[in-house]
Amino acid sequence: MKNKSIIEEAEDIQRAAEMVRLGARMQMLEAETRLSRERLLKIYKEIRGMSPPKGMLPFSTDWFMTWQPNVHASLFMNFFNFFQQHTGLKGLDAILKAYHLYLDHIEAEVIEPALSLTRAWTLVRFFDADLLHMASCTTCGGHFVAHAYDPTHEFVCGLCNMPSRAGKTKRATEAARATGTKRAVTAKRGKAKALATAD
Repeated sequence: MKNKSIIEEAEDIQRAAEMVRLGARMQMLEAETRLSRERLLKIYKEIRGMSPPKGMLPFSTDWFMTWQPNVHASLFMNFFNFFQQHTGLKGLDAILKAYHLYLDHIEAEVIEPALSLTRAWTLVRFFDADLLHMASCTTCGGHFVAHAYDPTHEFVCGLCNMPSRAGKTKRATEAARATGTKRAVTAKRGKAKALATAD
């Protein structure tokens, strides 16, 4: 039996470490490296300071069809396709590059990333299995994630046809409530100051 090259093992460790830092789950690490589960657990614990979460990976394409996840997934897939078509990167290398670029864009806009690395990896696998494809919006011309066998001749993306509650997440609601509370306190202070001055 041929022993694994030290260089190959070092490359696997480096890739595993990068994926762990980006939030990859154990199933992704096991699928994309040739390292043993015990070695991957050690790498995960050393970097994250805790044991990896347990449970199944996301297995439904429906999550990618809801409004916010679809926008984020579509942004990532456009980056991924660009890297595959114009840089020669394939597979995991293209996924990692596209995910880094996705995070850069999200952080620049001060938005919470909706797409984890594991979901991005799963998304690419759904495309490889012909469960999803990119559909062109008839309004803006952008390319968005859609079910592979849905009719797309009149497809309109979630940005051109935003749902009424788009962006009204729990976090946004709490932030708005906090802002409203601060305004109310400021108004009360101003009123109290005015009354004190009048006296």
